Amino acid sequence: MKKLAFLSLSIGLTALTSCAVFKGNSPKKDTREIGKVISTPSGLSYVLNELGSGEAVDSGKVVTVHYTGFLTDSTQFDSSKDRNDPFTFKVGGGMVIGGWDEGLSYLRVGDKATFTIPPSIGYGSQAQGIIPANSTLIFDVDVLSVKDGAKPFDVKGMDTTSFPSGLKMIKLVENIDSIQPNRGQMVSVDYSGYLMDGTLFDSSVDRGKPIEFPVGNGSVIKGWDEAILKMHKGDKARLIIPASLAYGERGAGRVIPPNATLIFDVVLMDIK
Repeated sequence: MKKLAFLSLSIGLTALTSCAVFKGNSPKKDTREIGKVISTPSGLSYVLNELGSGEAVDSGKVVTVHYTGFLTDSTQFDSSKDRNDPFTFKVGGGMVIGGWDEGLSYLRVGDKATFTIPPSIGYGSQAQGIIPANSTLIFDVDVLSVKDGAKPFDVKGMDTTSFPSGLKMIKLVENIDSIQPNRGQMVSVDYSGYLMDGTLFDSSVDRGKPIEFPVGNGSVIKGWDEAILKMHKGDKARLIIPASLAYGERGAGRVIPPNATLIFDVVLMDIK
């Protein structure tokens, strides 16, 4: 959420992002067999190596996984296990390559599976680092957990506070006995951002990792700096930020249009 772009940490594993997006909720297979190779109309093939008994990973859920990625010649190009850093993302949200969105939608918590992903639902004709163009990719994936994705706060009937700058704030939880950040202090914030029509454009909740930044020094949009300085540790609030305190006439990326008023549901998790 930098001034003219989303936070550089907007996706924990940028290398998995692709324009190939799996759309819709995949039907669960009636038969779940270890070692059986299943091919889908998209070209994805997957095989279950271990069966879990946990919750199904449906589209719209936030899933946490460990994974290791290989080229077809067995070259390993990435591994969350080697980093000891599980990867969290929202299934079906276009945060990862299409083969991942589809493949995870067939699984349950506790499953261990191998995906074979053709270029059409991988990176296509674009090379990605050590991954050549038109590569078929192989991923070993362990499903660790699943939870609901980001949902807008329920602010019905709550008071809205307006400030001279144009910022508006609705406090759902206010910890007036807790500390407030000083300018320049590092803060940790969990958030989900929406357009006025309710479109979700970014969420640390869906990534499973709050963002950290020094408040009040221009690292984020003006509306965020102003709002977070008015909050206490543990506060939960909705921010309504006019374009003049957000991305202005330029908008941001392909998601936030010019002159857009933005809504952020935020929780001030920590002050350091």
